Amino acid sequence: MAVNQRTKRNFHYNNIEKKDKNFMYQNLEGSNCYNCNFAGSNFDYVNFRGAHFKSSSFMKCSFKWSEFIGTNFRKSNFKNAIFENTIFDSVKLQDVDFKDAKFVNTIFVSTDISKAKNLDINNPEIRIFDKMPKIEISEDLKNAAFATFSNKYIKSSRLLDTKEGALNYLNIMILLENFDEETLIKGLNFITAEVDRDFYTLSYIIKLIKNMPIS
Repeated sequence: MAVNQRTKRNFHYNNIEKKDKNFMYQNLEGSNCYNCNFAGSNFDYVNFRGAHFKSSSFMKCSFKWSEFIGTNFRKSNFKNAIFENTIFDSVKLQDVDFKDAKFVNTIFVSTDISKAKNLDINNPEIRIFDKMPKIEISEDLKNAAFATFSNKYIKSSRLLDTKEGALNYLNIMILLENFDEETLIKGLNFITAEVDRDFYTLSYIIKLIKNMPIS
């Protein structure tokens, strides 16, 4: 099964204007930008794993189903940005300004939010975890999740496991918020057998399971 996802595209920009651009579905893993202006741009479904976007402007940008994992946004500006189903995992937010940003079902995990500016931690649309949450799941679901590691594309996405080789319970939790357990087990078995191309965000696993054939 081919996954409609663009290949890795590194950004290496300094002091550049990239306003009102469409970056949907880009894999920006490992990008490195400084003092750039991306205001008004669309970053929906984008992977920012290990990227550095320091002292940059993301004013009025959209980040639906985007994933920030190990990302450094030091001194960047997210005023009036939109975050929906977005994950901040181990992100550096020192002096990052979220004034008037809109959040819908957004998660912060293993991220020091105390150094961010204008981030309302009491917003009911924001969930904060000091570390990776651990949830109780059935043996059948656990086995189906571990079985996905046999697919090299799922394994390389690093979406369902941690660097220690354990399950990524945060993403399992999110999947269980989108599917009942029976459907999720079937879906994990389905993608294990069918995925044959690189992909980078959890939203694609959700899309594939939603669109899998009904048996």
